[in-house]
Amino acid sequence: MSYVCRMNIENQKAQMRKGVLELCILSIIGEKDAYASDIIEKLKEAKLIIVEGTLYPLLTRLKNDGMTTYRWEESKSGPPRKYFQITDIGKAVLNELKVGWQELSVAVEKIIA
Repeated sequence: MSYVCRMNIENQKAQMRKGVLELCILSIIGEKDAYASDIIEKLKEAKLIIVEGTLYPLLTRLKNDGMTTYRWEESKSGPPRKYFQITDIGKAVLNELKVGWQELSVAVEKIIA
């Protein structure tokens, strides 16, 4: 396989991962309020590698769209931490995204299986 072909495949995989990040992040925050590094750790455990430079703009967009909010908590080991929490709008969007993901997963499995 050529270098160009491998790079294109890696780009396609990255685009697929980016497409599901909102669903995954809302799911993580929906389980319990989370600090940014907690979100990154959960995503890494699931093999969805993400860096802060990708996460923070997405968290800002989710907040601006009314899906999340945040609170500051003092930290014993440094500056205060921003903990994100899901809103009622975020819960509704999360439920819709889960349904959409299930439908998409079933459809894709039918085609590629």
